[in-house]
Amino acid sequence: MTNKKTRRKPKKQNQQDLTLNAAIGIVGILLLGFIYSFSQNSSHKGVPIEVNFPKNNEPRKLAADVHDLNPIQNIKVEVLNGCGIKGIAAKTAKFLLLEHQVDVVRADNADNHDYTHTLIILRNEKLEALELLRKSFGISQNNQTVIQTKPDESLGVDVTIIIGKDINTYPNVFDFMTNIN
Repeated sequence: MTNKKTRRKPKKQNQQDLTLNAAIGIVGILLLGFIYSFSQNSSHKGVPIEVNFPKNNEPRKLAADVHDLNPIQNIKVEVLNGCGIKGIAAKTAKFLLLEHQVDVVRADNADNHDYTHTLIILRNEKLEALELLRKSFGISQNNQTVIQTKPDESLGVDVTIIIGKDINTYPNVFDFMTNIN
């Protein structure tokens, strides 16, 4: 019989195999942990939630019916804060939308905050837009201090409202703003 020499692996190779086997073992344990955790979560019943809807005897209305009752006006309005009170342009926009169905396309700051009087400026020939906004603020028709006409089609709006420091003298708007806080 011939003696076959068995070849031994070098020590360095044994250490690499040991490291690789340990890494595979750790990954296997983690994988088993994830599988166990997933099986526990998928079979968990959780906390039952009971949903109660309010009883309403009134039949539901379609959006078209609501729009027919309260149509949004076809008026493009920008509201500018000219008095410096934080958020007043947004609150005025909300007032116009909720109370008078006027959609404000822009609410921003004016060029300065030194406007003593609120201004409603007509930017084109849409007099019905000016009339609706005049009534919503409770302003008389011949008040030239507040109502102005300065045509400017480049702005893309029908009316510009600049809120002045006298906003508290318009009870329709001011009462709405104090109630939404």
